[in-house]
Amino acid sequence: MISVGIDVAKGKSTVCILKPYGEIVSKPFDIVHNEKDLSELASMLVRFDEEVKVVMEATGIYHLPVLTYLQEKGLFVTVINPYLMKVYRSGDLRKAKTDKIDSRIIANYGIDHWFTMTEFQASEDIYGELKLLGQQYRHYMKLHINSLHELTHLLDYTMPGIKGMFASWNEGNRKDKLSDFVESFWHYDKITCLDEMEFINQYINWAKEKKYHQSQTKAKAIYKLAHESIPTLSSETPSVKMLVTEAVRVLKEVDATLGTILSRMQELAKGLPEYAVVRGMGGVGEVLAPKLIAEVGDVRRFHSGKALIAFAGIDTPPYESGQFAGSNRKITKRGSAALRKVGYETMRCIKTHPRPNDPVYQYIVKKELEGKAKKSAKIAGLNKFLRIYYARVKEVYRDSSE
Repeated sequence: MISVGIDVAKGKSTVCILKPYGEIVSKPFDIVHNEKDLSELASMLVRFDEEVKVVMEATGIYHLPVLTYLQEKGLFVTVINPYLMKVYRSGDLRKAKTDKIDSRIIANYGIDHWFTMTEFQASEDIYGELKLLGQQYRHYMKLHINSLHELTHLLDYTMPGIKGMFASWNEGNRKDKLSDFVESFWHYDKITCLDEMEFINQYINWAKEKKYHQSQTKAKAIYKLAHESIPTLSSETPSVKMLVTEAVRVLKEVDATLGTILSRMQELAKGLPEYAVVRGMGGVGEVLAPKLIAEVGDVRRFHSGKALIAFAGIDTPPYESGQFAGSNRKITKRGSAALRKVGYETMRCIKTHPRPNDPVYQYIVKKELEGKAKKSAKIAGLNKFLRIYYARVKEVYRDSSE
């Protein structure tokens, strides 16, 4: 019974090896995440005659090289949630913290929880790839929001009020009417120098070329806005055109990357057995289906619907003490923030495009009629949605195994 505690950092780790009752097999020592050091560590652990378990905390991506290498060598490796390790550390009164102390605490955790620890199981390749794509999609979505803010900030100088004339970027059709328009008409001066009919004709031709609705009414409204607004930067200022067109270019490149990632996610998700079932659920379209599957992953790793709800961090643990039983409990938020976000988007879609016979929609409406705040009602709906998701997807895999 040998517990190997590894405190992982970027590029290096500290290792401590213990036996029960605090017997030190090896004092804490450092290793670098390269072939030589990891090979020496694996060889040392394989030579022990007793059962060996390697324990480490989840540290983003830094622990992955050590985890992958040691598992390939046939060693038992478990990855502990950092919050659980934080709670375990809280028993120390002195609160000292160094890499050596941490590695010893992790090794002690392995001894104390020897029989309850489970070996780390990597996701199937397709779920792992979907999760990675989902992470990158969220990253580029933040860039999209920042780039759009920069563009609209510049437009407040050159074309105040123009953003309200166009619908925002749509994930489904991946088109942005605002940036397309500003690419052609980057300053109100480019509109006011034309008479009304000239601009209407140019707008109609532009809309036809870009495959938008060719509305003369919209063209007249834009023309009127251009004449009534007061730009605070002149089109004669040398840098203005460059700044606006560069902001449009950056936004379009980010949007193109988002489209490429989403296409790949859709391609992968459609190859999974549960895709048709998930796609058929209320509020789930072609955009949300791969995002949901990416964040939930392989549903078979959850022992029940409650476990999936806990994974999302929307569970409400009971709180009782003596005669008191808490009834107004908040969600824990100890779980996947990304899954909560995608789930909330799904609930908004359910409310925006209601299907009266959908059980989740009915449940949200019921909670709102009971006096719940709209956001709270949607979270309650998400709880029900994930239970249904779990049951339906598990049924798919049961049927395919028979």
